[in-house]
Amino acid sequence: MTLDRSVTAAYSPGRLADLVGTMLERATRGNHGTLLPETLPSIVQLGHPVLRMEAQEYTGQLEPEVLEALLEIMRATMHAAPGVGLAAPQIGLPLRLAVLEDTFATDAEIARVRERESLEYFAIINPHYQAVGTRTASFYEGCLSFSGFQAVVERPADLAATYTTPTGETIQRKFHGWQARILAHETDHLDGTVYIDRAMTRSLVGAEEYASRWAGADIAAARAGLGF
Repeated sequence: MTLDRSVTAAYSPGRLADLVGTMLERATRGNHGTLLPETLPSIVQLGHPVLRMEAQEYTGQLEPEVLEALLEIMRATMHAAPGVGLAAPQIGLPLRLAVLEDTFATDAEIARVRERESLEYFAIINPHYQAVGTRTASFYEGCLSFSGFQAVVERPADLAATYTTPTGETIQRKFHGWQARILAHETDHLDGTVYIDRAMTRSLVGAEEYASRWAGADIAAARAGLGF
């Protein structure tokens, strides 16, 4: 299936520049210099066509200072949600841009089982990834654009990624464990794929049910209880 051309045509370079300009105009700093959450863009939810588009390659559609400001807004939006990653389509922009950061404190056993290590902030432009080896991992994950739900997704446990930095440097980098999951999740957004497309659908649970029943280090209890 492909999207109607009238939908994708609505995001011409001029239209994208206007959308970003509006975001920059609305973003307001508080007394301490941080962006105020109430002035940040809304995170679009599943059902919005932009989440199903193949995002446009970033080829310098924005001036460097505008790109820098947009990435700052994306990072602030991610923090306010809160989340560990945010792709540009999630704020209504079909551009191949995403920000990632995972510095949340985590239970030691959960961190061990999920191979979850701190991931310092960075931005990726035009990313691509491929699996390294055959090792996979299945864990619950959620999405800021499918609010209130979690589902189990099997993903490669080891990835090799290529992306460009905001300053134009091409990076080749390997990711493992939970960091690989975050990278894959955000890059998938840029191809119009949401995690539920890859999920074991019988594992789908509401956030409250997940927190009270299935938030253990692994998915063994959920697999037994929900039959997936």
